[in-house]
Amino acid sequence: MTDTPSEKPKAAGHAHYQGRMHALQKELITRWYKDLHGVWLRQQASDAVPLPGPGAAGAVPLMISGNCVELLQAFDLLPVYPEINALQLAIRKKALEYLLKAEDMGYSTDNCGYVKADMAFYLEGAETAQGTRIPKPSLILNNFVGCNTYIKWFEHLAHFTKAPLFTLDIPFLQGEEPDAGQVKYVADQLKDLITKLEKVSGRKFDIDRLREILKLSARSEELWSAIKATAKNSPSPYEAFFDATTMMGPLYVSRGTPEGVRFFEEALHEMEEKVRLGVGAVAKERFRVVVEAPPPYPYFKAFRDLFNTWGACSVASTYSCVGGTFEFGFRHDPRDPLNSIARHMLVHNVCNRNYIQRYDQILRYIKEWNADALIIHSVKSCRLFSAGHGDMREFFTSKGIPTLYVESDLEDPRYYSPAQMRNRFDAFFEALEHKKYSGKEMKV
Repeated sequence: MTDTPSEKPKAAGHAHYQGRMHALQKELITRWYKDLHGVWLRQQASDAVPLPGPGAAGAVPLMISGNCVELLQAFDLLPVYPEINALQLAIRKKALEYLLKAEDMGYSTDNCGYVKADMAFYLEGAETAQGTRIPKPSLILNNFVGCNTYIKWFEHLAHFTKAPLFTLDIPFLQGEEPDAGQVKYVADQLKDLITKLEKVSGRKFDIDRLREILKLSARSEELWSAIKATAKNSPSPYEAFFDATTMMGPLYVSRGTPEGVRFFEEALHEMEEKVRLGVGAVAKERFRVVVEAPPPYPYFKAFRDLFNTWGACSVASTYSCVGGTFEFGFRHDPRDPLNSIARHMLVHNVCNRNYIQRYDQILRYIKEWNADALIIHSVKSCRLFSAGHGDMREFFTSKGIPTLYVESDLEDPRYYSPAQMRNRFDAFFEALEHKKYSGKEMKV
């Protein structure tokens, strides 16, 4: 790491920027896994002395959706995201063995793939892809946001680990904005959570420290939003569905830290330079698409190749908003810490929004990011994203927006058919090519 945000390199071409963002992300995620391993090692040593630094007070599993990672950081607690570990298993083609083990334990075939893979992996005490271990939780934080699977998943985790469970009840968003009572309802629960965090960490709550963390979060959110806006350029400098997954890790693991800010500063610099140089995410951008729902991680590269073959670049994606819809203006506010965190959990993550709001979000992407089509990847084992996808397809088709609807799974390779998927993509883009270049307009 030789370049800093204040000392931008002079590039004769785009080669300097190739893979820079991915390398930095790998560094941050690897460090996070190592920090978790450090907590695990201290747990194994009965005479371990508490040390300063990440995870000094232990580790806490929580969900990505509307996460309150800043509160954990204020107590020197490391976040553990079971979803990240599950997708790491899937993308490395190791998920199936754990899915089968979970089904042998009694989990149904149609249970969430993330739940099955994570639970079987954790109960076996297996090593991560980095050769590290996941520590026993100091607390299990069920930040229930939109998906009732979270509740049962974390209840199971609490049962098997014997760790204390704390559930945050986040009301489902009804209108565009929550009322004051809903914000207060969540903020009051956060106060109860702080009392619990003080107990499990052995540290007193410091409101000024939380404010400093939230300042860093707001800066990362500003940079992340600016990165997303670069995809409005043609060609788009990055892939807002596939490359966005690279940036989502630091957004959840390192939000609220100087390292997280540095990552997004450098990532934005890379995107701006690629825009200046006219370098796109695909060799020749022919189609600009919006993608709904998560990717099929067991076939991540193969799925991306279906886009690349046709010169299709996703310029916006709903999955990148699982942890926050920051591109539409929300920032954590250090002047009002708990209410700010409460609003993030209530409003500003895609999982707590109704389908009409999700339609509006996609329509905004199509207009502002100048997209040609919508691709819906309906996930077999994720009801939160997939319930209503048939209606979503009908809605956008009725608007004159070309829409491709395909099904597989984010974790289970048994639901993915490479030949069938390729046939669907080829037929869709052949038709889209004819529609686009025949001069027909979409009625958005």
